[in-house]
Amino acid sequence: MSGLFISFEGGEGSGKSTQSDMLVARLEAECSRRVVRLHEPGGTPLGEYIRDWVKAQSAPLTLQAELLLFVASRAELVQRVIRPELEADSIIVADRYADSTTVYQGNARGLPLKDVRAANAIATGGIWPDLTFLLDVLPDASLRRAGFQMSFNEGGQVEPVPRADDTGKRRFEELSTPFHRKVRDGYLQLAKTEPDRWVVLDASQPAETVHAQVWERVQGLLAP
Repeated sequence: MSGLFISFEGGEGSGKSTQSDMLVARLEAECSRRVVRLHEPGGTPLGEYIRDWVKAQSAPLTLQAELLLFVASRAELVQRVIRPELEADSIIVADRYADSTTVYQGNARGLPLKDVRAANAIATGGIWPDLTFLLDVLPDASLRRAGFQMSFNEGGQVEPVPRADDTGKRRFEELSTPFHRKVRDGYLQLAKTEPDRWVVLDASQPAETVHAQVWERVQGLLAP
């Protein structure tokens, strides 16, 4: 495959969506290749259904069911979108990918990492990003940012929480900071294991500053 696969990872409120949007806009303005913007879970009819279904649940899911739902969404996304687009030399920019599952369901939620890795291996089919940006910020700071489309309650269970601009919808009120610290620690551990793929950026900086650092790294991967 000759395409380019870039992902953004990080805890809640770290700016993944903002940086993904800024990078896509820059690529579309300065690069002639097709650019595909993805988010997880989602990107296919099945993925969007799973995303909406999980958000609509008032009762918590079991850890195993949650893992398999996210993995099913990813498997469909890889086969229906990511693999064909990479084969067509497209540039993919993803807001979350399989690393999120490793950190949230494994490191933070406590499922055996070997089981999470096995599930991810099936879902990804061996396709991993060429470059992953970890938007690193202390949980105490990131959790003060805008509301989330989906997050976790104090028990570590998936809890549907619309963004702050979803007027009349439920907002995220109670957060478990220790849980989100586990998320951050898990990401930093992953970044250490694959330093050639991961770039850790200080997400507490202004968005334009972070974008400039992102663009500097991405330019090095673009074919002349």
